[in-house]
Amino acid sequence: MAFVLVLSAIEVGIIVIKELSNPFESNGIIIDINGLMEIFGFFLTVLIGFELFETVKLYLKENVFHGEVILLVSLIAVSRKVIVMDYSKEDPLTLFAIAALIAAISFGYHITKKTLRGDKPKDM
Repeated sequence: MAFVLVLSAIEVGIIVIKELSNPFESNGIIIDINGLMEIFGFFLTVLIGFELFETVKLYLKENVFHGEVILLVSLIAVSRKVIVMDYSKEDPLTLFAIAALIAAISFGYHITKKTLRGDKPKDM
């Protein structure tokens, strides 16, 4: 998994260099929107890979399931989908479903963090 992550990080670097090496061939000033979306998509995919690698490493080291990290990785993955999605081609119901998914994952992450910190309700 580490080898794949290193190759993926190198690939992101190559894509950035490729996009920046031909600034006059793009529709934007330096990078056109398609190139920018490609860079963001690859970068976030590599970030998700690193987070998954850390999750597996943490599990093997402590032999404990860390729900907080899993929720964080899933939030990054859904965020990646939102960033690279073409909204003009998506069904509105799909967009509402993705919004509900983000809200549910965020709420779960918040509850998990609050529980792990041991926050107690304030007395009135």
